[in-house]
Amino acid sequence: MREVVFTGPPPRTAAASFAACLAAILELSLEEVPAPLPDEDAAGWGVMRWLGGMGLGLVAVADAASFSWAGPWIGWAVPAAGAERRAVVMFGVPSGVVWDPSRVTEGEAWLLEGGFVVSALDVALARPPRVEAPLAPGTVEAIFVAPEAGAPARQVGEVRAVAGKGLDGDRHTVGKGTFPSGPPGSALTLIEAEVCESFTPPLGMNEHRRNLVTRGIDLNALVGHEFEIGTVRCRGVRLCEPCTVIDGYAPRPILRALVHRGGLRADILEDGLIHAGAAIAGAGRNSRAAYERLRSRDSNPDFRDQNPSHA
Repeated sequence: MREVVFTGPPPRTAAASFAACLAAILELSLEEVPAPLPDEDAAGWGVMRWLGGMGLGLVAVADAASFSWAGPWIGWAVPAAGAERRAVVMFGVPSGVVWDPSRVTEGEAWLLEGGFVVSALDVALARPPRVEAPLAPGTVEAIFVAPEAGAPARQVGEVRAVAGKGLDGDRHTVGKGTFPSGPPGSALTLIEAEVCESFTPPLGMNEHRRNLVTRGIDLNALVGHEFEIGTVRCRGVRLCEPCTVIDGYAPRPILRALVHRGGLRADILEDGLIHAGAAIAGAGRNSRAAYERLRSRDSNPDFRDQNPSHA
């Protein structure tokens, strides 16, 4: 998603704000989004026909206040004072505002009344090709567990991974997390150290709330692929997208900045121990060879003595 940069004032009408949100979600210039036909709603036939030319459409959201979507969607924000509605971009499960082109949600009470999801007309034709598993291996920089939702995270040097459940001592293994334990991708969460360090100050463990902080590997590219953390075999299930829950834990707004950068949700396929400094690699032949080199390096006493941070 790429926000529109306005050369003049922000949108002052419902239709203009809706067009701006569409442009942001589709990563188009504002000039490419058609204006609605006269006497037509912002999401009327003109816009629908234009979207149809790209194989897309709009699905109406009836109960926007309770709707959740692990991606961007458009909500109608209505000021409590009774002013005209404006479109905002929502994101996450549960969803929060990630972009408000009209600034209608800033500094005053407002309600969310209705909205739309931009959807493919034929999902089978719109599925993106699977990304190849990353060839370069990475490492586990830090491990965190928390006994229940909202409890402070605790850093550990080593932890037991339990197949189909999660990390020993963590909320996901005992069903005390914010989200249900057991569905695919609920056992293990990971985030890149490089993403955490892009914030000032860097994201802390009680802001990102992920189990593993990694370095040197593209976690997004592990979706749909098996990979190994040390000797523990895992499978990347889906992106660990941010939501209003993570914004509630952090003392600063981080939801928008973590869109598509929030890390990975994975299944644990085999029991085993995960330790800080463990190598992470995909199951491909090249990445496996690089992984074996990392394991050999980490098990070499001479290397550890010369590089204590890797011990």
